[in-house]
Amino acid sequence: MSKTEPDILQKAAEVIADRERLYGSPNQNHIRIANLWSVFLEKNITAKQVAVCMVLVKIARLMETPDHLDSLVDVAGYAAVYEQMDV
Repeated sequence: MSKTEPDILQKAAEVIADRERLYGSPNQNHIRIANLWSVFLEKNITAKQVAVCMVLVKIARLMETPDHLDSLVDVAGYAAVYEQMDV
């Protein structure tokens, strides 16, 4: 593991905890987002698909600015949220 990996993973855990305080459980928040996206897109979207799409948003940003640490942290965070979802 490189020196930055634990830093990225620790920062991702901190961001997840902070967002949970602001927005409620990541699982419930992603369900809400999925429900809203489903209505707008007129297609069923799952909470896990929301997490994957958010990772793709961050990857698109990394394509422009590959060294942007916040985007890397967000990718790790969305991957962790995806893995923890019970839906």
